[in-house]
Amino acid sequence: MKRTLLIPALALLMVAGCKNKDTQTMDNPFFAEWNTPYNIPDFSRIQTEHYMPAFEEGMARQKAEIDAIVNNPDAPTFENTILAYEYSGQLLKEVSSVFFNLSECENSPEMEAIEEKVTPLLSAHGDDIALNAKLFERIKAVYEQRESLNLNPEQMRLLEVTYKGFVRSGANVPAEQQERFRQLNEQIASLTMRFAQNVLKATNAYSKELPDGSKVTLDMPTWEPFMQTCADRKLREEVWHAFTDRCKNGQYDNTKIIDTLVNLRLERANILGFPTHADWVLDDCLAKTPANVYRCLLDIWEPALKVAKQERDQYQKMLEKDEPGAKLQPWDWRYYSEKLRAEKYALDDAEVRPYFSLDSVRAGAFMVANKLYGLTFTERADLPTYDKEARCFEVKDGDQTIGILYMDFHPRASKRSGAWMTEFRGQHRDLEGNNIIPIIQVVCNFTKPTADKPSLLNFDESETLFHEFGHALHGLLSKCTYPTLAGTNVPRDFVELPSQVMENWCRHPQVMKMYAKHYQTGEAIPDALIKKIEAAATYGQGFMTTELLAASLLDMDYYSLTSKQAIDPLKFEEQAMNKIGLIPEIISRYRSPYFQHVFTTGYDAGYYSYTWTAILDADAFEAFAESGDLFNPELAKKFRHLLESGYTVEPMDLYRDFRGKDPSPKALLKRKGML
Repeated sequence: MKRTLLIPALALLMVAGCKNKDTQTMDNPFFAEWNTPYNIPDFSRIQTEHYMPAFEEGMARQKAEIDAIVNNPDAPTFENTILAYEYSGQLLKEVSSVFFNLSECENSPEMEAIEEKVTPLLSAHGDDIALNAKLFERIKAVYEQRESLNLNPEQMRLLEVTYKGFVRSGANVPAEQQERFRQLNEQIASLTMRFAQNVLKATNAYSKELPDGSKVTLDMPTWEPFMQTCADRKLREEVWHAFTDRCKNGQYDNTKIIDTLVNLRLERANILGFPTHADWVLDDCLAKTPANVYRCLLDIWEPALKVAKQERDQYQKMLEKDEPGAKLQPWDWRYYSEKLRAEKYALDDAEVRPYFSLDSVRAGAFMVANKLYGLTFTERADLPTYDKEARCFEVKDGDQTIGILYMDFHPRASKRSGAWMTEFRGQHRDLEGNNIIPIIQVVCNFTKPTADKPSLLNFDESETLFHEFGHALHGLLSKCTYPTLAGTNVPRDFVELPSQVMENWCRHPQVMKMYAKHYQTGEAIPDALIKKIEAAATYGQGFMTTELLAASLLDMDYYSLTSKQAIDPLKFEEQAMNKIGLIPEIISRYRSPYFQHVFTTGYDAGYYSYTWTAILDADAFEAFAESGDLFNPELAKKFRHLLESGYTVEPMDLYRDFRGKDPSPKALLKRKGML
């Protein structure tokens, strides 16, 4: 599944930092202007020893800024309270964005040690702000007189979001429970950090030498093709278990972390007045309630499971021909699925990849953004980068630079698996009204090029690139005033719309003809191959939809618990899958011990959002398809407005303004061949 790591401005404000005279004498690049083009972080000057002093100084400065707000003798106003808070912690936000983004893709023992040290400090600092009764009293005073303040719509939105953010972060927690609330936040922060570190280490720990002299690792670009093509069933089983048994015991065991984390999140939700952690999460999302999420997922579950069972029966027959009497197992599924796809559609992955070189697909994504929104992307090798593999692009709208885009495509031992978009700096306007352009990062894990061959993507990987690029456009096109409301700082079940809708252009035949070029000849992808891809578009949807829904329902089951209990994640997962009737030949897309979305990266009680938003993205693209012009200027202008608006307007109001009606699930079911 495509992963997205977002660092919302409000979250960074809430985890923000001490003024130490000694730090002022250090040659610490965080304590001065970067003196780089577009004020990009000067990565070459940043050393690991710079982070802790910068974190400490950042926390100290924000503490002083908060004290100034609290001790202001003047009556609370939008300017002296809401805006003063919104723009506090600038240094802390800067060092946090650099450190936590690089810890995801440039990790090291030194970075891990800093993370372990700073995480509880940031948690305590965030709580000092969220639980500051005098600060909240001033915010509440402004909020209660909001109708008489003559605020413009964006100011009103910032006031409402700030007030609700404080309430959700514990501002109303009774004094006698605040100490426990602080403990919970610190423990939760530490556990999520340890979970992620364990997954990275366990993934890097495995490497299997193969008879042909190559090797397979647990990185998806090597693991999945191996599972699709390896004819040795025993070897498939071994590698399957290496992948799916990660972190369930041994040195990198995450099972006890899950038990503790789920119960701590439940306790925290109870203190905040919610019956479950899911209720607390969804209160700030479009779905609103767990019941709505379950209804959405289960409406699709039955038709998806029906198709998955049909797929299973086909693969079982194929297995019996190879090994009479053998029963299909999860490690057989990808192998026979790929084999049948090649037979049924004469579609071989090896035939597809030459037309989807990484550079061609990237250029295709840029081309779509140009045709829709007029954007151009120019590579700038002269701008600072954090790694030699990270490519940097200047993004222009006409002759105006609107952002900087980093793209980091290949696996490294220091880099977590998956794909995500994040930002080193979000778009906003400073207090003087100057527009601050965003610095966006897209990270993927595609097979590296060789001496004689570029990185060649399969079609799913091509969609992944378009997906993360869609997130990037959401950040790059932002035209907001306040950091908290800008770019991708929208609810989880809306943030995937800009990314998932881009996948539709990736897979459309007309667009494929424009960007899919043979890496050796430059020849455009043949119509016959496009037809094969089209014909296979709904192939395997039973499996793909079922494993995704299973993971989403597992996530909801963990966080819909209403009482504290001892949790054995492996048994809990088994019971959850049995409850919905998942067939044993398929497992949840992520097993619990390495399910980073819901135990580390902020998708707890939110993994459903990929399905929820798929309804929106299919319906949105249908508008372009129905118009007869995939780059319809009028529709592109409306959708650009949706991207530019961030969270300044209610998301569904933005969607209705674009579409002219509420979304319908019919387009999604049609796309999946399940209508």
